[in-house]
Amino acid sequence: MAPTIGDQGGTLLVRKLPTADPMRVFVGDVVLLKDPEKSDNFLVRRLAAIEGYEMVSTDEKDDPFVLDKDECWVLADNDKLKPKEANDSRTFGSISMSNIVGRVIYCLQTAVDHGPVQNSHFSMRKDSPVLEVELDVEEMAKNHKA
Repeated sequence: MAPTIGDQGGTLLVRKLPTADPMRVFVGDVVLLKDPEKSDNFLVRRLAAIEGYEMVSTDEKDDPFVLDKDECWVLADNDKLKPKEANDSRTFGSISMSNIVGRVIYCLQTAVDHGPVQNSHFSMRKDSPVLEVELDVEEMAKNHKA
């Protein structure tokens, strides 16, 4: 998820969502999701589209399609990766919204390199009170594995 999370990863603060639906998670949010190909793994990807969005490929051989109810499309932020390397919806297709575990709201890469994750404007407003009350950077730094 470089450049958002960084090439070396980091310790993430994830706001767990009771259910992932279009009222709780929004296009532009960085989400933690169950890997649709390896059920024991999790992925961090940006939510690019939700139900009702029309998806059009850059490959003219592919027909456009509309995401069905409870479906979403996720993308890696790293523009340098080829689609097959990115391990996102360009590889595995649309996923169920139920695969989304939570929204990534803070990233700590080092004790001096940390900050809120840039999500949709709506989510940033919803999450800022959580960060103000619950974020303990010193505690995150103690548990951070570099």
